[in-house]
Amino acid sequence: MATRNKPYWAISAVAVAALALTSCGTAQGGGSGETAAAGGEVKTEIGAGEGKLSILAWPGYVEDGSNDPKVDWVTPFEEQTQCQVEFKPFGTSDEAVTLMRTGQYDVISASGDASLRLIAGSDVDPVNTDLLENYKDVYPFLKDKAWNTVDGVNYGMPHGWGANLLMYRADKVEPAPTSWSAVFDDAEKNSGKVTAYDSPIYIADAALYLMKHNPELGIKNPYALDQEQLDAAVELLKKQREHVGEYWSDVVKEVQSFASGSSVVGTTWQVGANIAKADGTKVETVLPEEGATGWSDTWMVGSQSKNKNCAYMWLDYIASPEANAAVAEYFGESPANPKACELTEDKGHCETYHSGDEEYASQIWYWTTPVENCVDGRTDVKCTDYSEWTKAWTEIKG
Repeated sequence: MATRNKPYWAISAVAVAALALTSCGTAQGGGSGETAAAGGEVKTEIGAGEGKLSILAWPGYVEDGSNDPKVDWVTPFEEQTQCQVEFKPFGTSDEAVTLMRTGQYDVISASGDASLRLIAGSDVDPVNTDLLENYKDVYPFLKDKAWNTVDGVNYGMPHGWGANLLMYRADKVEPAPTSWSAVFDDAEKNSGKVTAYDSPIYIADAALYLMKHNPELGIKNPYALDQEQLDAAVELLKKQREHVGEYWSDVVKEVQSFASGSSVVGTTWQVGANIAKADGTKVETVLPEEGATGWSDTWMVGSQSKNKNCAYMWLDYIASPEANAAVAEYFGESPANPKACELTEDKGHCETYHSGDEEYASQIWYWTTPVENCVDGRTDVKCTDYSEWTKAWTEIKG
C-alpha cells in the first residue's frame, strides 16, 4: 500500500459526525523455546511475557480508549498478559518499512506491499502458527499467500482485508459502470472528475485492467510485470492522468471530494462508501467485472525484538473473535476470523464487507510487493521491483 492513510473509527452516524526475501535474522529473547529452521529462527513454545510490547501499526489497529473511551481492546490484552503496550502509528507502508528496520518495534501490521520487503530484508521472523490458537479459525483464503508466506514458511497472522472498489456518484454517472473502463478507456466522459489512489501500487490496477483487455501482453498477475508490461501500464496511467482531478491517499478527503462533486468516479474502500452514504452523498460501489486489487494485512514479529513472547501473545489475541470483531468494525474492514462476525455490534457488518464470501474474495488481487523474482512463477524474465514502480509513479504524475 505504499500510501494508505486508512480510517480509524466505528462505522456509525455518531462516528462519522465526530470525525468529519526469505531469510530472517536470529531471534532474540523471551527465554522460551526456539529452533532453527529454513528462513530463520522459529519459536517452539510461548514462555512468560516479558512485560512490554512495542507495536507499529496502521491507525485504528491498536486502540486503548484514548481516542474513544468505548473503543479499547488493548487494556484487556494488557490485563491478560501483563504485556504493557507502546504504540506508534504510521501513515504509509514505506514509512512502516523504514521504521521497522530500526529494530525498535516488536510487532507490525504489514500490508502486502510491505510484508515481502520486510521478509527479504530479514526484518521479521518466521512465525510458528501452531502456537497461535486462533490461527486455525482464520479464513483459509487468507493463509499461505504470497504476501505472508515464502517457500512454505509462514511469517505472520492474517488480519483484516478488503477490496479496492469502484465508487461513483449515482446521480451524475450514467449508466452505472460495471468495468474499470470508467476510469481508464472511458475516463474522458468524466474528465477532471476522475480520482485515483495515490500510490505506486496503483500501477497494479492498470495492470489488472490490461490483463483482461489486452491479453496479448501476457500479464498473469498484476504484481508481476516485466519491463514491457510495466511500460504498458505506465502508458495507460499517463493517459488516465489527463482526466484525473485529484489523487487521494486519505479516504476522508476522498469522501469530501465526492460530496462536493469534485470527484464522481474512482477507486475507494468500502468504508469510504459507507461514510459517504451516511453523509447523504448519492454514491454506489461495484466490484467491476475485471475483479479488483485489494489488501490483506498481516501481523508480523520483528526479528530484533526482545519481547517475542508478548509478540506471539498479541498475534494470537488480535485474531481472537472478540478483538478481531472490535478492530474490523472500528477500522472498517472484513475480519480474518469468521467467529468475529457473531460479535460485531452491527449484525450486518460482515455481510457489508463480504466476510467469508470466498467467491468474492477470489476476484481480489491482494497487494503484493513487486519483486525481481516474478511472483507469477516466470523464471525466463526479470520482473520490475517496487523501486522501479516508485520511479514510474513519479513519472506518471509528472
